[in-house]
Amino acid sequence: MTGQERPNSERRSVAIVGGSGYAGGEFLRLALGHPHLNVTQVTSERSAGQPVALVHPNLRGRTGLKFRKAAELEEADIIVLALPHGSAAKRIGEFEGKGRVIVDLSADFRLKDPEVYRATYGEDHPTPDRLGEWVYGNPELHREELRGATRIACAGCFATGVILALYPLLKLGVLLPRDIIATGLVGSSAAGASATEASHHPERAGSLRVYKPVGHRHAAEVQQELPGNFPIHLTAISTPRVRGILSTIQAWIPDGYSDRDVWSAYREVYGGEPFIRIVKVAKGIHRYPDPMLLDGTNYCDLGFEMDVDSGRVVLMSAIDNLVKGTAGHAIQSLNVAHGWEETTGLEFAGLHPA
Repeated sequence: MTGQERPNSERRSVAIVGGSGYAGGEFLRLALGHPHLNVTQVTSERSAGQPVALVHPNLRGRTGLKFRKAAELEEADIIVLALPHGSAAKRIGEFEGKGRVIVDLSADFRLKDPEVYRATYGEDHPTPDRLGEWVYGNPELHREELRGATRIACAGCFATGVILALYPLLKLGVLLPRDIIATGLVGSSAAGASATEASHHPERAGSLRVYKPVGHRHAAEVQQELPGNFPIHLTAISTPRVRGILSTIQAWIPDGYSDRDVWSAYREVYGGEPFIRIVKVAKGIHRYPDPMLLDGTNYCDLGFEMDVDSGRVVLMSAIDNLVKGTAGHAIQSLNVAHGWEETTGLEFAGLHPA
C-alpha cells in the first residue's frame, strides 16, 4: 500500500465496507462500470455468505461477489466505508491498515471543527485530531485539494444540493447577508429510511411528511462550506419517491440587481463544470430542475426565479441523492484524486420520459 504510485492506466482494487445498504450498493453499481476500478470485496455483517445480487437485484449478472464479514477484510488499494454514522470514526484504525486511499460515505469526517461536530451530533468525535486530514468530497469546491488525496469525506446529499445552488452567489456577493431558508423535498433513501424499511413499509418510508422541520444536521456542512457567515435554515420533507432531492432556497439580492447577475455568477463559477447544468427555460413543462430526470445520474441541475418587487430570489437544485449526493461524487472525487478523466464511470445521461 506504500511506495511509488502506479500508472493511471492500471486498475485499482476496491473493497466496500457495509455494502448491503443504499450507499454501498450504489457505489458498487457505479464501480462495476468504471474502467479503472476493480471491486474485490463487499462486506455485510447481516448478509455475509450471500450473493451480492441477492440484496442488490439490479446487479444480477454483473458480479459474482458474495458478502463477507468485515473481520475478513483483506487489503485493497481503495477502501470505501458505507457504514452507519459514527461507526467509521470509531473503527478507522482497523481500516487504515487495509488500504492507502479511504473514502467515507458517512458524516463522520465531514466537519473540520470538533466543537461543531459535538454540537451537531451530540457527542465528541472519536479522533478529533484527525479531522483535518480529510478532504470534503465536493469536487466543484475542492478540486485542487482532492488531487492526490488519500482521505475523502463525501458530502451530505441535502447539503450538496444547497451548497451548489448558493456557492457562486455568495462567492461573488450577489446575495444580501440575510437569513437563507432551504426546503428539501427528499426521497425515502435520503430521509433516513433503510432499504429494508423502504421495501417492507413503503407507506412509511416514502410518505409525504415533514420529517425534519428544524435542526437538520447538514446545516453544519452548509455553513462550513459556504463563503461568509450567513444564517442557514434547512427543512426536509419526505416524498413518496425513493430517489432524488429537489431543494428550493429563499434568498435576497441587493437593490439594482437582476436575474442577469444571478446568471453571470453561475456562468463564471460553473462555466466549465461537467456535472452542473443551469435549467432556465422560458416555456414548456421542463422549465425548472426536476429530480425525476436525474435518476441514476451525477448531474446537479440548478435554476432560479426572481421576484423583482421584493428582491427575493428562489434558487432550485435537483440531484439524485444516491449519485451526485453520495456514490457519484465519491467516484468523481476518486477520479480527481487519481488523475483520471473526471467524468469516467459517470456518463449516464438519465431517462426521459421518467
